[in-house]
Amino acid sequence: MTTAPPRTGTGTGTGTGTALTIRGLRRTFGSAVALDGLDLDVAPGELLALLGPSGCGKTTALRVLAGFERPDAGEVLLDGEDIVPVPANRRDTGMVFQSYSLFPHLSAADNVAFGMKMRKVPAPQRRARAAELMELVGLPEHGDRFPHQLSGGQQQRVALARALALQPRLLLLDEPLSALDAKVRVQLREEIRRLQLELGITTVFVTHDQEEALSMADKVAVMRGGRLEQCAAPAELYDRPATAFVAAFVGTMNRIPGRLTSDGLAEVLGVRLPVDGPATGSVFLLRPEALEVTEGGPDTVTGCSFHGASTRLTVRLADATVVKADLPSHAAGSFGAGASVTVRPQQRPVLAAGEAA
Repeated sequence: MTTAPPRTGTGTGTGTGTALTIRGLRRTFGSAVALDGLDLDVAPGELLALLGPSGCGKTTALRVLAGFERPDAGEVLLDGEDIVPVPANRRDTGMVFQSYSLFPHLSAADNVAFGMKMRKVPAPQRRARAAELMELVGLPEHGDRFPHQLSGGQQQRVALARALALQPRLLLLDEPLSALDAKVRVQLREEIRRLQLELGITTVFVTHDQEEALSMADKVAVMRGGRLEQCAAPAELYDRPATAFVAAFVGTMNRIPGRLTSDGLAEVLGVRLPVDGPATGSVFLLRPEALEVTEGGPDTVTGCSFHGASTRLTVRLADATVVKADLPSHAAGSFGAGASVTVRPQQRPVLAAGEAA
């Protein structure tokens, strides 16, 4: 192995990374179905986030990609080659775990170099590559420190450097930020994204945190019950959820009674809106930022939470429906006895809640 400079790419599906294709992936544990015919495509150099509630199959999918679990059926293709029969240690993948998994008796640099040592890379090349990677993750002066001498964020940077040491074709991240405090989490997710873009490495990232998924990924795959609900760019996932489950799981969504008009529009809170998808049902989905609240009226503000630039109001409508509405904090003011909720002008099409479970 040489110490060639890192590969570069855009991270938007046009880089020099590896194309990943998953077809019909199924994995069961006794009577429990963890993966139920999962299909996914990840373009070269793309970062895909697997997002979903606990037990949805996202970690099982990642373990199948890594070779730690063998699927009951299906294919995993890297640049067209099925790697299901390939042992984990020969898959040309790098993995970062939630729990860091550093060797406590090795220095940070030796942890980074461990895989190269197992591949019998000469010591001078190992040291040079480890130093290069410690620099890349922002820890050039920490190579001689042991894991217990590093903070959680620093340990995870070392784990990331170790995963990149052998220049894998595919990088796998299993909730790598969940054990860190909030500020470090934000910093490290920005660093991971920067490195992924710089190296152009195809990456699959498992998380239960929708903010992480939406802020880091080129595409987000929302899973439920071992199946794919929707895979799309973050903005599309948020603005045009394919199912009511995705709409409710990604961000906050209000379920508001309304009616369908004779011309196929939805009338919600007195405003006529186009319907995105099958025009069925009498309950429609709208984000908190789509609602407007003014003083005076039949509705009641029952709660208020400050979020910096915005303030979220909880409002009980006259029909007892409870909704959330986001207002600019400078405009939130204080509401007295009554309020009125309506839909903001030029609102995007609404989703009929009854079109998917």
